Amino acid sequence: MNTLMLCVFYVIFSRVYEIQCKSHPKPSCGYPPSQWCRSLEIAIECGVWKQCMELNATRPDPVVPPVEITLYYESLCPGCRAFLTEQLFPTWTLLKDIMEVNLVPFGNAKELPEENSFSCQHGEPECYANMVEACVLYAANHSAFPVIYCMESSADVLKSAKPCLQLYAPFVKWQTIESCTRGELGHSLMHQNAVKTQALKPAHIHVPWITFNGEYTSEWEDKAMSTLFTLVCSLHKVQYAHVFFHMYHL
Repeated sequence: MNTLMLCVFYVIFSRVYEIQCKSHPKPSCGYPPSQWCRSLEIAIECGVWKQCMELNATRPDPVVPPVEITLYYESLCPGCRAFLTEQLFPTWTLLKDIMEVNLVPFGNAKELPEENSFSCQHGEPECYANMVEACVLYAANHSAFPVIYCMESSADVLKSAKPCLQLYAPFVKWQTIESCTRGELGHSLMHQNAVKTQALKPAHIHVPWITFNGEYTSEWEDKAMSTLFTLVCSLHKVQYAHVFFHMYHL
């Protein structure tokens, strides 16, 4: 079963439309069956929106943008670690075909230009761990998320960094990460994360801070903390329905 179908069954099929609950036969909608999936309005009027969505899900997927989730976090923040390991990574594992994850390790840290350094909420170990993860994201690319999940789910984030890298991104040498953290690249990556975090609108007031398709709402964040899977499916369903409507409306 593809990812879209998984969401269709989980979100759409869990909602039974009123017309399907009636004991008497569905009234005629005025359109022949061949036209029922021509547009979203017709599908709803004929009471077959669910079936049309299912039918369309079995065809080659239309160009539907993934749900983009960006997590602004700190490497040693307990709440950040819990969200990343208990919600974000498991959901991404199941729905990676329809969601894109961006990680920005910085959080409540402060950039100190006059000292050419950073100050972090959980001290120097967190500043170093943030930079290690920034360097992993840069060097490991698509394999970075499993590495960071491995680190954040371990008892000691920093001690686990090297074995996690060797396990999930063996093509990246640990020396590469160390060189990154000690040189200008690591500092530049952290500066970029500082700029991204400071540019948030509304400004972040806590961590983890989560945006969806570049937008933040407290409602989305509340849902994400406990039912991220359902939220991603719901947001993607809206995007899918939008494409579905325009595709059949043409």
